[in-house]
Amino acid sequence: MMDHLRTRSTVAYCILLCLFFIVVSLKLSDVIEISESWISSERVVSVDNHGAKGDGISDDTEAFKDAWEVVCSMSSPRIFKVPHGKKYLLGPIDFGGPCLSKVTLMISGTIIAPKEPKVWHGLNPLKWLYFHGVDYLVVKGGGVINGMGEKWWAQSCKVDKRNPCRHAPTAITFHRCNHLKIRNLMIRDSQQDHLAFTSCNWVKVSHLEVIAPHDSPNTDGIHISESTWVEVKNSIVGTGDDCISIVSNSSRVRIINLICGPGHGISIGSLGKYNSSSQVHDVLVDGAFISNTENGLRIKTWQTLSIKVERVTYRSIHGTSATPAAIKFACSDRFPCEKIILTDIQLFYTEGNTTAYCLNAFGFSSGRVHPLPCFPYDNHYLKQNVLSPVVSTV
Repeated sequence: MMDHLRTRSTVAYCILLCLFFIVVSLKLSDVIEISESWISSERVVSVDNHGAKGDGISDDTEAFKDAWEVVCSMSSPRIFKVPHGKKYLLGPIDFGGPCLSKVTLMISGTIIAPKEPKVWHGLNPLKWLYFHGVDYLVVKGGGVINGMGEKWWAQSCKVDKRNPCRHAPTAITFHRCNHLKIRNLMIRDSQQDHLAFTSCNWVKVSHLEVIAPHDSPNTDGIHISESTWVEVKNSIVGTGDDCISIVSNSSRVRIINLICGPGHGISIGSLGKYNSSSQVHDVLVDGAFISNTENGLRIKTWQTLSIKVERVTYRSIHGTSATPAAIKFACSDRFPCEKIILTDIQLFYTEGNTTAYCLNAFGFSSGRVHPLPCFPYDNHYLKQNVLSPVVSTV
């Protein structure tokens, strides 16, 4: 009997003890949840709390400037929040660094530019949203950045030949920003280039949608200049100019799983303007679907004495050409293109045979290549140790 009572009391004690721990754990979870919520709210700096209206009519530029000054001056990581469901009108604005800690720019709403080019009168005509000197910046959030470029396009000399040729703003510029991450945004209808990286290192771009009409002038999707270790991955770019352009001493650029078109394709260059010296090397395009574009993959140079194109590999390219000339290498008399490699190329023209054109171009081919390559002395055989067949370089 005593043993039975002792067992029952032990069970009751265990039940009470378990209930105690359940209650305590629930209280602790409440405290943890409240604590995390408090920490999260403390970390967020919303533009709405600095006077932004988000109605698409009021000028919210000063509110964004004030919020940036706060978030950039904090000694621990902060989130700069652009709330969902609102539309913020911004004039030209600088987001300058260095910041005291890491900043995440959470764009969940929509940011729009002024429609009228006259807003830029007396200001730098090349910039709209300009980030400079900010390291470890993360930009994400699923929102939209709209350059409202229609009136800029209408006054372009490419649209109206009577107008003088002038520059228009790049929608978003990152200058001297290192260890930069940009993902999950839509950028559309920029005044000129949509997204530019200048003098940046260690950049990762993914899940972007960059969109503008096919006839919008000079609206490059992503422009890379004097930058290294840049990766563009799992993105869609369709504009009136190059999907991606790479210029001016850029290197170690990786373009992976890109949908490109409409536009001018993926371009290296132009290089060598005004007889300037420039080097672009170690560029890889791996997995690109290019359609409805004026070009596929191209390298553009000026006829100068400062540029030489060599060690370029084209591998596993299949599709149709908009013109009979599916492959074209037109190179300098003084500095011919050399060590160009073609392997597993299948390009067809819907209305007839495709052709290859070579001028001062020398290289090799292997495997099935159609149209037949036009390199002088090409023996249609490539030794494995001639070049690394994976990396496309200039």
